[in-house]
Amino acid sequence: MLRLFVGLALPAEARQRLAFLCAGVPKARWVAPESLHLALRFIGEVDEIQAEAIDANLLAVRAPAFDLALSGVGTFEQGRRMRVLWAGIEHQPVLDHLQAKVESAAVRAGLAPEGRKFSAHVTLARFKENPPRDRLAAFVLHNASFRAGPFAVREFILYRSHLGREGAHYEALAEYPLQ
Repeated sequence: MLRLFVGLALPAEARQRLAFLCAGVPKARWVAPESLHLALRFIGEVDEIQAEAIDANLLAVRAPAFDLALSGVGTFEQGRRMRVLWAGIEHQPVLDHLQAKVESAAVRAGLAPEGRKFSAHVTLARFKENPPRDRLAAFVLHNASFRAGPFAVREFILYRSHLGREGAHYEALAEYPLQ
């Protein structure tokens, strides 16, 4: 079985800028700089045959190249539980268009539609338990004006996720050029 997702790679300079943010929040499991990315669609565990169908459908996606910029930070909570600390992406309609095409390709390959609305972000940290609220609030307030980019997006990538004790390691399986 392969654990897959579709995403955008970030240039080294953007990853480095984000890495400088990754400190100061207790109980945060920070994402390694080389693993920072923007996920377009989490696929999950699939067999080789379904992975080939996903690849074939992604090859058919046609979308323009574009520029992106990182902007601000925020959190995702589930009920009263803090889940994720993220860096935001400046709204870009062409990114929404690309994500919709990737979602359509995944559904055509037999995956269930994604139940959540797409929210463009780069995960900086995950939490198994809630961090101190005052420290998290201070982090978000201090980094509210964070900005990096713009940078060029010329392809999207099918990644394989390898889970390990130190977190996930991502392997690019295929790149799909944007026009």
